[in-house]
Amino acid sequence: MRRLCGSYVYWYNTKYRRVGNLFQDRFKSEAVEDDQYFQTVLRYIHQNPVKAGLVKCVEEYKWSSMQEYINQAKFVNVNLPLEMISCDREKRIEKFIEYTNGINEDKCLDTDNEAKKRIMDDEAREIIKMECTIKNAMELQQFDCKTRNRYLKTLEDKHSLSIRQIERLTGINRGVILKA
Repeated sequence: MRRLCGSYVYWYNTKYRRVGNLFQDRFKSEAVEDDQYFQTVLRYIHQNPVKAGLVKCVEEYKWSSMQEYINQAKFVNVNLPLEMISCDREKRIEKFIEYTNGINEDKCLDTDNEAKKRIMDDEAREIIKMECTIKNAMELQQFDCKTRNRYLKTLEDKHSLSIRQIERLTGINRGVILKA
């Protein structure tokens, strides 16, 4: 994905004479290892256009595979998901539509917008100073490796500071932070 996206961004930026990022965040993926989670992910994907306010119901979004499930499937193998929903051939599609449109609190990829709230640099500096009991974030460089690494791990895990932000505020190399 990284190489594919990188090539596309390079082409796009060249074509439109622009510079910089094209995508908001890194590509994320996670394994779907059981049938129940597969159904959850399928419903989550089909409901995204509704949640984004593009359409009022799942069936209205023309770029979705939902029409493959409702009508004659041409591109998508719909048998497995429909068989998971019901053994009764006549009611499969009806139950699938009902399940897909059902109100739910599905979350995929462990996304939690509250946890991803960006911490501004001024606040991050204060966190570093308080956590490490230092007067300046750059002082973290002067700790012995074991202590420094413990603090780096705490800043990343407990306080959700990004690696880039820690690097920028402390002057500690990204590689060192990653290995901590």
